[in-house]
Amino acid sequence: MWDDAFPSFLIGLREGLEAGLIVSILVATLVRAEARSRLPQVWTGVLAAIAVAMSFGAVLTFTAASMPGTAQEAFGGVLSVIAVAFVTAMVFWMRRSARNLSSELKQKVTGALAMGSGMLVLTSFLAVGREGLETALFLWTTAQAAGESAGPLTGAAIGLVLAAGLCWGLYRRVLKINLTKFFTATGVVLIVIAAGVLGYGLRDLQEGGVLPGRTAYAVDLAGSIDAGSWYSTLVQGVFNLMPTMTWLQVVAYVAYLAVVMTLFVRGVRVTAPKARPEPEPESATQRSADGSGAGSAEESGEGSAAPKPATARRRPVWVVPAAVVAVPAVVAGLLVALGRPKPAGDQTVAVSETDCGKGFTAPEPGRQTFQMHNTGRQASEVYLVDPSTDAVYGEIEGLAPGTTRDLVATVAGGTYAWRCVPASGKAVTSKAVTVTGGGAAKPVAPVSEQDLAAPLKSYKAYVGKGLDTLAGQTRILQHDIEGGHLGKARTDWLTAHRTYASLGAAYGTFEDFDKKIDGRADGLPGGERDKDFSGFLRLEYGLWHGGSAKELTGPARQLSADVAGLGKAFPSQDFDPGDLPLRAHEILENTLQFELTGDTDEGSGTNLATADANLAGTRELLTVLKPLLTDRAPKVLPAVDTDIDRVQKLLDAQHDGGHWTPVEKLSDADRRRLDGATGQLLEDLAPIPDLLEIRKSA
Repeated sequence: MWDDAFPSFLIGLREGLEAGLIVSILVATLVRAEARSRLPQVWTGVLAAIAVAMSFGAVLTFTAASMPGTAQEAFGGVLSVIAVAFVTAMVFWMRRSARNLSSELKQKVTGALAMGSGMLVLTSFLAVGREGLETALFLWTTAQAAGESAGPLTGAAIGLVLAAGLCWGLYRRVLKINLTKFFTATGVVLIVIAAGVLGYGLRDLQEGGVLPGRTAYAVDLAGSIDAGSWYSTLVQGVFNLMPTMTWLQVVAYVAYLAVVMTLFVRGVRVTAPKARPEPEPESATQRSADGSGAGSAEESGEGSAAPKPATARRRPVWVVPAAVVAVPAVVAGLLVALGRPKPAGDQTVAVSETDCGKGFTAPEPGRQTFQMHNTGRQASEVYLVDPSTDAVYGEIEGLAPGTTRDLVATVAGGTYAWRCVPASGKAVTSKAVTVTGGGAAKPVAPVSEQDLAAPLKSYKAYVGKGLDTLAGQTRILQHDIEGGHLGKARTDWLTAHRTYASLGAAYGTFEDFDKKIDGRADGLPGGERDKDFSGFLRLEYGLWHGGSAKELTGPARQLSADVAGLGKAFPSQDFDPGDLPLRAHEILENTLQFELTGDTDEGSGTNLATADANLAGTRELLTVLKPLLTDRAPKVLPAVDTDIDRVQKLLDAQHDGGHWTPVEKLSDADRRRLDGATGQLLEDLAPIPDLLEIRKSA
């Protein structure tokens, strides 16, 4: 795509023109010095520089491919920052050197002729090699930013070919180009592009864990900008500006532009041609370098006196060029071979709502990393599946348009295909490929709404029965308060609240009733005294802070009415089957966040009793999901059961009859053990939502 190719086209054109001018001047100087026999030495140095640059690019590519995902991010980020430094130095150097490039090089060539063939090879190698290495590094970083290499390589190739044509035209006095103005104009554009590369590199360093602030977003336009639109793609490809950028990226981008552009423009204004005494008249090649004429390369060596070429030793003319080209390639090959434990299996796979899996070929067996690039206009879920059974080997959720993310999966013998599920529209499945040999990989068996129908029915029956019980308990609580029996009300309050807490999996379906029945005072203007503070926690605050029966009668009646209303509404409320597996983790996640921190304690000190009820609700939920889990992950439930028993014993140790130890009075050791056991339980529960996720099929 042109947006990915343009930065590379520009760098190829500039670096190619620099290197081409250097080679033209070297050749012209030798021709005018009647030393044509030395031309193979120039081309030997040029070929060596090209070989080193290409080998450097290969080492970068294969070294990064052998790294883990976070290390790849850090490696790419560091090289992006280095590339920005090189490009910045290059645009300043060329702005200063364009006028005097010819005379400086002519002096070096004259000196190299006097010192022998080795120095001439070295002169041409060093003159071209720097541009080659800079080009390789910048191409690698732009390809990383683009998520693909075809566009950047195409752009660079076009730029290099055009640069070669311009240099030939200058050599033959066909073209007249003011090189100072050319390098100034392209320098301005390259500074803007380099600012984007810097931002992209810093983001890679954040993703790799080297720099902080990966979630501190200064700009987040992902919800309001179509990342797949032509204008968004153009801006992202050319300038590396993304819809979502962190503060570090934005500050670095603005600071780099402000400082570097100011220095560059100021340098352009104050730089004036410097008169340099020359021992001979100005040549046409010198005039082409400072933009004043076509620049016949044949005149650039006028007035120079070169020594006669030394007698060449007998050896084939191809030996040295072949050696200098082969040695870097061999060294690069050894670095790649020794640095990678196995052949690269990474693939870049396209994702879109119409063409899923473009670029997918049969991978090698083993653990593989696939780079999933969303080329469409919608966010999409992506699955690596067995198309015959719909079993899932790996997945990515919410892959945004224009972004690339890694999907890691273990591949063994079998049939594989990609399934792309856009936010709206039908799922698309790629052509299947077959992998032979290589161990075993156990995919996740698909789950349908039909599979979850029976567990959902059982769980809704459990919740319905619990709500009936709760309605009776809240009526008793209401009567206690109306009769002024506040001591009994405290006991009955805890009984009713534990019943409600044991129905945790249904929170998502209780809709507004949950806020009325068990809402917190957080965020209310008046806190616990706010008129909108109601339900169990409102009564808890009053009962344990000296509230009178008269004061609490209204909230008690309201709670009883809300529970009765929920009981009537629940049978007709929508309960998404896909929510059932999610609650297996979320119930105790909330417990760890609110109950085991004492955050929801309004005076009763019974957070551990609520945690105990949440644990009972989790156990009930796992009971109804057990048939599905046993088939798909037989080792999960035994581990979870062991964890639940451990947490249960720790909770049992903190109450005596109806009295529970308040969280703030737990010993440090007991608190650490309880938090640690609950954290381990959450870790073992974490795979359940993925194992029982309802995935859209083709």
